[in-house]
Amino acid sequence: MASVLSSPSELKAAVSATKLLINNRWVNSQSGKTFATINPTTGEEICQVAEADAADVDIAVKAARAAFEHGPWRKITGPGRARLLNRLADLIEKHADELAALESLDNGKPVAIAKAVDVAATVACYRYYAGWADKVMGKTIPIDGPFFCYTRHEAIGVCGQIIPWNFPLLMQAWKLGPALATGNTVVLKPAEQTPLTALRIGELIVEAGFPEGVVNILPGFGETAGAAIANHMDVDKVAFTGSTEVGHLIQQAAGRSNLKRVSLELGGKSPNIVFADADMDQAIEGSHMGLFFNHGQCCCAGSRVFVEDKVYDQFVEQSAARARKRTVGDPFDAGTEQGPQVDQTQMDKVLGYIESGRREGAKLACGGSRVGNRGYFVEPTVFSDVQDNMTIAREEIFGPVMSIIRFKNLDEVIDRANKTVYGLAAGVWTRDIGKALAIANNVRAGTVWVNCYNVLDTAAPFGGFKQSGIGRELGEYGLQQYTEVKTVTVKL
Repeated sequence: MASVLSSPSELKAAVSATKLLINNRWVNSQSGKTFATINPTTGEEICQVAEADAADVDIAVKAARAAFEHGPWRKITGPGRARLLNRLADLIEKHADELAALESLDNGKPVAIAKAVDVAATVACYRYYAGWADKVMGKTIPIDGPFFCYTRHEAIGVCGQIIPWNFPLLMQAWKLGPALATGNTVVLKPAEQTPLTALRIGELIVEAGFPEGVVNILPGFGETAGAAIANHMDVDKVAFTGSTEVGHLIQQAAGRSNLKRVSLELGGKSPNIVFADADMDQAIEGSHMGLFFNHGQCCCAGSRVFVEDKVYDQFVEQSAARARKRTVGDPFDAGTEQGPQVDQTQMDKVLGYIESGRREGAKLACGGSRVGNRGYFVEPTVFSDVQDNMTIAREEIFGPVMSIIRFKNLDEVIDRANKTVYGLAAGVWTRDIGKALAIANNVRAGTVWVNCYNVLDTAAPFGGFKQSGIGRELGEYGLQQYTEVKTVTVKL
């Protein structure tokens, strides 16, 4: 495939993987159907991709079950799994330029960011879990009587994994890394908007030497392929990252079918709290990146920016000025900070929320419109005078729209920050350690950042309270989602 400097047309011509990966073979869907994946920068088709549905899911699950129960994967030890994961990481690093370019082509994020953030973090994730593969172990437990008691942490079995379109490469690694390190087999569905890097990684998985049936990749739509994974009686666990609405459906499907294990990383409406005593330059830039990074398409985006009234007007003025300087354009241009939203649907959704903000009385400080008439670009948008009951302050926008909300004191802002169905992340900016810890200890969120935002590392767990999800990804905690604990008691 072409390098990072290649044009989109050259990349389009070089796309190699467009079929389903089942049992280490590239196959057409049973129906023969395909669907178009679109370049969000232009709105033009990149290529046609095989469309999986329930029949293909069933074939892939059978392959994964055979690999788990009877294939060579079952006999590969922890050190062996570690070698395969490290080999995959090496191949991803070797192809970093092409993977970054392919991610940018299919998703719209700036190619420089795709390489520096997405590809680099993907490599780090696989290497981290390679390090865990030979360290998944139980305990010996002293119990009453002449017995030897110990626990084993065993792979769950066949894992269905459904990943989103905002970080296609990285979310694939977050799912596959711990699942493979602990000895599971996988049927993975990438988002229909962004299947290309997932399929390219599938080629590298085969090249790395993973046995047949261990990783199966099925591009398709949520209501068909995704639903088939969630409802399948021989899928032992499902992991999903995406909207809270779909998370509800997956939880229901798991209960109706075989009580499969479920882990969910869902939506957010994260409070980002700025006190008057904060380093204001740092808080403004940090809050800007906390919202506008990845075009606002982050589940943990700090989209409710609470600012103490003493510095509110200053913060609004300087935040709007920073947003106006944000460069929006072709993700293959070196100077671009923000590319397009992922598709027409997402752009229209974001513009609809902007209109609701205007209609409900928020003050538009900057932005608010589509950029150009080609592709799916939205201006970086800042609203002030936002009230808690406004739609833009309650619902997840998943786009470049900042809502700045005034507050007076610590107790008030904690109470207001918690008045949401979500609980994924939060941020606080202050020089007062007492205020910082009060926010960290009392805001109900899975991650709290103090004087920083969007600091993520493979070693640190990530996930949400309330309707932001179930379970944790990353770190040692991420391994817990992929093993069953077995107790063995031996009479001496």
